[in-house]
Amino acid sequence: MPHAGPPTSAVRVPAPIAELAGDRPLLPVWLNHLGGLTFRIGDDHDQGRLFAKWAPTDSGLDLPAEVERLRWAGDFTPVPRVREYGADADGAWLITDALAGESAVSPRWQADPATAVRALGAGLRALHDQLPVAACPFSWSVEHRLERARRSGLAVPSDLPDPPPIDRLVVCHGDACAPNTLLHDDGSWSAHVDMGALGLADRWADLAVATWSTEWNYGPGWDDTLLDGYGITPDAERTEYYRLLWSVT
Repeated sequence: MPHAGPPTSAVRVPAPIAELAGDRPLLPVWLNHLGGLTFRIGDDHDQGRLFAKWAPTDSGLDLPAEVERLRWAGDFTPVPRVREYGADADGAWLITDALAGESAVSPRWQADPATAVRALGAGLRALHDQLPVAACPFSWSVEHRLERARRSGLAVPSDLPDPPPIDRLVVCHGDACAPNTLLHDDGSWSAHVDMGALGLADRWADLAVATWSTEWNYGPGWDDTLLDGYGITPDAERTEYYRLLWSVT
């Protein structure tokens, strides 16, 4: 997988985010593989902490899509509350309130993967159960993802197999990797972040990637723990298909 994680070297603070932070502490906490940055504004003792996401113009990150999805999903499940969105010639920024909990890939939870991975499964099940399918205006279907990939210039293999029949249609997270789940101090699920791809799809579109991400973040052997936390048995066919789809889109 391409690098994603806390920045390992100094990063340039975009002017709009520096202005928004003012004299409050500003810490870069995440760098994704497309060049997007997330900053924390305020320290651990600041009750009004904020998070600021920055998407450079050439990154391909769609912050307006995330704003729209966060505002919709926030009526049903714990997600960041949007405070501000803006854009200029250099990029776009999204400011949200901080949420209770700590990333599931923080050092604490990487040292206790059994607790973290089970909570990932329970949290994903809660998300799927809480978001209303009938009211969701967004798609993350196979067809939608393939069409978007083609429009973006990605080479979609012509021999990509047909998708398996849908097991259960849900509102998927769209990037259900471990870093996008927050956990309470007691190891229970707290909330989800990074909702820019949220939309209707088979639940295995999320589950296949969620289980895969446990290997990237905690090492091999945790798939069944996540599925047990979700409350489902393994499905090799759907897992293989949706991991392939993730790789090509």
